[in-house]
Amino acid sequence: MKVEVKVPVLAESVAEATLGSWLKKQGDGIKKGENLIEIETDKVVLEITAPEAGVLAEIRRKEGADVQSDEVIALIDTEIQANAEVTAAVISADNGKATNAGISNDEHEAVAATSQAQNGMEITADQNTSEAHAAKTGPAVRKLLKENALSADDIAATGMRGRITKADVQKHIDEHDASMSEDVPDQMAGNDNTGSDMSASGRVEKRVPMTRLRKRVAERLMAAQQQNAILTTFNDVNMQPVMELRSRYKERFEQAHKVRLGYMSFFATAAVEALKRFPIVNAFVEQDDIVYHGYFDIGIAVSSPRGLVVPILRDVESLSMAGIESQIAEFVDKAKENRLSLEDLTGGTFTITNGGIFGSLLSTPILNPPQSAILGMHRIEERPVAVNGQVVVRPMMYLALSYDHRIIDGREAVQFLVAIKDMIEDPSRLLLQV
Repeated sequence: MKVEVKVPVLAESVAEATLGSWLKKQGDGIKKGENLIEIETDKVVLEITAPEAGVLAEIRRKEGADVQSDEVIALIDTEIQANAEVTAAVISADNGKATNAGISNDEHEAVAATSQAQNGMEITADQNTSEAHAAKTGPAVRKLLKENALSADDIAATGMRGRITKADVQKHIDEHDASMSEDVPDQMAGNDNTGSDMSASGRVEKRVPMTRLRKRVAERLMAAQQQNAILTTFNDVNMQPVMELRSRYKERFEQAHKVRLGYMSFFATAAVEALKRFPIVNAFVEQDDIVYHGYFDIGIAVSSPRGLVVPILRDVESLSMAGIESQIAEFVDKAKENRLSLEDLTGGTFTITNGGIFGSLLSTPILNPPQSAILGMHRIEERPVAVNGQVVVRPMMYLALSYDHRIIDGREAVQFLVAIKDMIEDPSRLLLQV
């Protein structure tokens, strides 16, 4: 019996995916649930595992091919596995005495040959699995190690429980490339497979194809600029009250909830309260209609090895600050290891992005369609400000709200941002919801 290996059902917004490298060759033995290949969509990298044990009888789509949802990409022959198991059982039952079981000498030899072939196949599979476990790596990491001819022993692990992440491997590669930069012209000369070219002056250029995610991000950014009337309003916020509150309770918070207290939970909670007061900011345009959301799903922009991704915090109005921080921490770990699912990235009514973690002082964030607004946070720096007629130094942060001027008026955008500023500068308002 042959079982089909199919592309998983993709989200409605994802038209197709690209196949990565096959981790098994045609004819290899495989176990049920064993990873066969990764596929890259516009949003995430997904693993396709074996639905049944057997032999990879046919690979229908090659690495790098574009595939559709539910498309058959390979076939697994399960009969070879079943026959081998029956044969092994027979041999075990008679302790190798085939004639006592009524099996002829010719049949015995055939049975033994089948068993030997199957045992060899199982040993190979067990060895591969054992090596993978020893390296404490996931399929995506093993693929990257293989592509760059690296050993897991050479990589410094930063993941949970000593696991090596793709970011760890990429950092190792980048550091190696930097150390070899002086020798690049000599190494690349005459090599036609590097995607690099050298001019007569000896200056090197390298051509690398965009990933599917990067191409999709580029398309969405261009569409956002062309299809929306984007305007940005700015304000600044005194972070001292939040910083003092966080400093006072962060240890007790972490002990009680097993998660660090960051700034994002304050801003996410403040954003929800502001969205309740100005529901148009939580709405979007659909043809000639304005669609209002009665819920608050906040997208939190995080960095991943593949680029910027925006996982969604669902029903933030019902989450505690500990719940918000826990989900954000989980998203960050998933993003580092490319484990975000399509469900994690689908939907959202409003987005928050924090360029401050990269050192940004001020920026104009671009909308994440079909949403109509996005809040940009920035780095905190001490600046002189006037307080009650006196010049004092305070830890200040610039805030930016980009919005679709087609449905959000300037007055509403400014008042929305001021509401967030007021709640951050007086965090007790978050508790009292005033």
